[in-house]
Amino acid sequence: MKIEPQKRRWLIIAVIFLAIVFNYVDRQLVSILKPMLKGEFGLDDAGYAVIVNVFTVCYAVMYPVTGWLVDRFGEKMVMFYGVIIWSLACIGGGLASTVKQFSFFRGLLGVAEPTNFPAQLKVVTVWFPGKLRATANSFCVAGSSIGAIIAPPLIAWLALTYNWKVAFIAMGAVGILIAILWKIVYVSPPASVSESEGIKDDGIKFSWPQLWKTRSLWGVILIRFVSDPVWYFCLFWLPGYLQESSGLTLAQIGMFGWIPFLVADLGAIGTSSWSDKMVRGGKEPLKARMIMLSTVAALGPLCAFTPFATSPWVTLLLFSLVAVACLSWLFSISVVIAEAFPVGNVASVLGIAGGFGAVGAVVFNYFVGQLMGSIGSEKIFLTMAVMHPLAVLLLWTMIRKEKPNVE
Repeated sequence: MKIEPQKRRWLIIAVIFLAIVFNYVDRQLVSILKPMLKGEFGLDDAGYAVIVNVFTVCYAVMYPVTGWLVDRFGEKMVMFYGVIIWSLACIGGGLASTVKQFSFFRGLLGVAEPTNFPAQLKVVTVWFPGKLRATANSFCVAGSSIGAIIAPPLIAWLALTYNWKVAFIAMGAVGILIAILWKIVYVSPPASVSESEGIKDDGIKFSWPQLWKTRSLWGVILIRFVSDPVWYFCLFWLPGYLQESSGLTLAQIGMFGWIPFLVADLGAIGTSSWSDKMVRGGKEPLKARMIMLSTVAALGPLCAFTPFATSPWVTLLLFSLVAVACLSWLFSISVVIAEAFPVGNVASVLGIAGGFGAVGAVVFNYFVGQLMGSIGSEKIFLTMAVMHPLAVLLLWTMIRKEKPNVE
């Protein structure tokens, strides 16, 4: 049955949404099961940080590579094989019997998972007009927080009902089904859509060496480097922090740990829609995204109050608001890239920037693992409080519309 392009593009968004949901469920398995995995493999916080960093280092290295692969071989093929590989890696983690085996499969997960986001941005860029681009992008990337929402109750239930290995294997099996669905649903946009609504790929783009000479690329790199670690902390440390420092049990994490991610999801979709509304009102698209991001960054410093929270519920409230800032930036910095660079470069730029964002998370995660117990959480949360305001400064001083010189 033939599907009209305007309907197909939303079906494509739905499949990407599902892929990103389980992308985040798979990566968050270790944070939710942290106490259980520490007991299984005899790990302390530093050992746990090593496992997290095995994933994150591989993720950081492969992110720029997958961006280049998408621009070179296309979003359909790269995303299909990426989902297949990360699903097999998740299953492998559930079958691992030693910490080395487990670390290997977490590294393989990190190699494959970056494929999602450059492919998703390329899809949004060529299938959607500027007045819908941020909203469509936010619905795609909303899968990240929905994955974080469903992960605590789903993974806690699987682990408590069966065991932690079943949780890994079940999520990997779901991923394989999503890869098959993507293979069936995705097609490139017809010429009528790419010319009238999406950004047409006219073949004019920066070469790889030229791309590294643009000011905006370095701006996006620095923005992701300083702002991404706050979101990675929410993913990899907040569930364990709530159990170990705030006194919540694993069952209570399953019941309430999803709250910050739901609030973040709704807030980030709302802020993305606001930026699209500004575009429909006549605001230049790039400027609209920058105004929105600058406004929402004011929520970032709230995390400085976390160590002084009087109850775990106050901690959940604070991180719910901080997570709105994190996700708004993660959602819309991709759209900033789509507005600032030629369509033939957007996947590569996102891949490079995402890689550096993961590097920032690796560095920050290392110091959290080493210092959380020694210098206290106050200094760590205070550091996170300044990261989004610093990103605002970088946004306004370094980001602009980049156009290749055509001779």
